Amino acid sequence: MVGEQVLVLGIGNVLWADEGFGVRAVETFNACYQVPDSVRLMDGGTQGIYLVPYVQEADILVVFDAIDYALPPGTLKVIRDQDVPSFMGAKKMSLHQTGFQEVLAMAEMLGKCPRKLLLIGVQPEELEDYGGSLRPSVKAQIQPALQIAVDYFKEQGIKIIPRPQGSSADTLAPDSVALQGYEAHRPSEQAACRVGDARVLQSGQVVFDPKTVAAEPLTYTVDLDKRRQD
Repeated sequence: MVGEQVLVLGIGNVLWADEGFGVRAVETFNACYQVPDSVRLMDGGTQGIYLVPYVQEADILVVFDAIDYALPPGTLKVIRDQDVPSFMGAKKMSLHQTGFQEVLAMAEMLGKCPRKLLLIGVQPEELEDYGGSLRPSVKAQIQPALQIAVDYFKEQGIKIIPRPQGSSADTLAPDSVALQGYEAHRPSEQAACRVGDARVLQSGQVVFDPKTVAAEPLTYTVDLDKRRQD
């Protein structure tokens, strides 16, 4: 509809292989398509609650993400509207998913959330390769995922057109972390740790000190009456 604001959001962590699917999808969308001024493309990364103001501004929200649905690697799954929050937390793989559930909940609590939601998710294959890129089974689903988004926009009456050949778009992220450069300049396994940030893993200041969790679940009561305004 005319005047509606649209946010196309890619979330995830490009440092952990297939976790970066959402970011790579919106990055590719930006390179392949031109959008009207009412459509904002955004690399949401792992920003969590910092995304709340942007989500609140949107009437229509489209999210690309990698989510573990326990399906074959590379399987696409499309979720709409009120079902999106529950699927975002169905089987969490990382902190960013919990954070985005909270983003949607917070936007709703603040009284302004998108009227329509579309989640385009992919089943990841590999999440434990620090500094790695998308696996072929997941990378191959970027274009099909974009086509789902384009078809959805057409359904909503929003005109999305292919970017003319030879034209360039403003990038959503620095060239060093854009997909092509990221894949081309990955250090060797000898030069870069594959299981995490070596600065943390090898630091003497990091101590593993697990605590016993209480048998009884923690509860917290909030008296909303004290917080209501007359």
